[in-house]
Amino acid sequence: MNFGIDRLLADPALRKPLEGKRVALLAHPASVTADLTHSVDALIAVGLNVTAMFGPQHGVRGDLQDNMMESPDFTDPTYGMPVFSLYGEVRRPTGQSMSTFDVLLVDLQDLGTRIYTFITTLRYVLEAAAEHGKTVWVLDRPNPVGRPVEGLTLLPGWESFVGAGPMPMRHGLTMGELGHWFNDLLKLDVDYHVVTMDGWDPDAAPGFGWPVERTWVNPSPNAPNVMMARAYPGTVMLEGTALSEGRGTTRPLELFGAPDITARGVIAEMRRRAPDWLEGCRLREIWFEPTFHKHVHQLCSGVQIHAEGPSYGHAAFKPWRLQALAFKAIRALYPDYPLWRDFPYEYAFGKLPIDVINGGPGLREWVDDADSEPGDLDAIAIKDEAAWAELRLRFLLY
Repeated sequence: MNFGIDRLLADPALRKPLEGKRVALLAHPASVTADLTHSVDALIAVGLNVTAMFGPQHGVRGDLQDNMMESPDFTDPTYGMPVFSLYGEVRRPTGQSMSTFDVLLVDLQDLGTRIYTFITTLRYVLEAAAEHGKTVWVLDRPNPVGRPVEGLTLLPGWESFVGAGPMPMRHGLTMGELGHWFNDLLKLDVDYHVVTMDGWDPDAAPGFGWPVERTWVNPSPNAPNVMMARAYPGTVMLEGTALSEGRGTTRPLELFGAPDITARGVIAEMRRRAPDWLEGCRLREIWFEPTFHKHVHQLCSGVQIHAEGPSYGHAAFKPWRLQALAFKAIRALYPDYPLWRDFPYEYAFGKLPIDVINGGPGLREWVDDADSEPGDLDAIAIKDEAAWAELRLRFLLY
């Protein structure tokens, strides 16, 4: 199959509207062609006039390990062009940076989860393009977790850099499709185009969203493989808790744990409460010691989520419910456990990180309510998921 960048490079007719235009590229380390050439090198090699680059969170070079670590602007040492950070002094493109191009090519590998900030950056550049009369092309890439939808819809007033709009946690759209949705949602008057993929089948085994013939390149430092991407709509919530999400290990965001819990008991309580929420994967008790981040150099009892191999069931796997259930089990077994962290997560002041992540307090309130049952959360989520699945139909390109 061919990604948007591959089709653009292979077809002079597709590139023709870019002739004589100043072109900018929004990219990161995973912005590569089928043969792993970085997109900026490939675009310049076919003769496009690339005059600037933009970098999302973690930077064009993907060098910044953690959240809330800002990237500076710099001059590209190979081509001498300006590189503007959209996760530094600003989150939105400035008028100065917008003056450096006519057409912005967006070539970002997403993870299919609302909280992954490349989605918000796409929204911000579309808004800036509408304001400044610029053209935006998305060079489309796969959603590596495919089409399933899961989670609560972000509530009005809970928008943030990790919540760009009213969608559930696992949205099931590509970046190109999301651009169409943003333009409709925000009523933007912007010259917008998608260079679609050729041959993407989001329901095909064994990748179920990610074509296995393509090499995986980390779109951010802690996104090392497809298994992480599959678990991420749930494990990202760990960033709002005192539990380790595995940063500082070789399997970040595929596991969770802490020094002061017993993973075997947590798994048993999860199975007792909602065994159907654990389908499509295997849970394995593990021990790990983070080399940095939460619980650094402490032995943690933990759980690894195996969303791979013969035990993986794509349609059955519910990562958001699975992680919510883990929180519920820990709250039941350790009622006084300090589960929720309190700090300005992604610069959202005055709100608990777990609520910012979920786009509202609903999940946290369900976890903390001793009388609530899995069915109570399920009833709300099912309505949100069904409404989104219906709404997104008119934006699907594949």
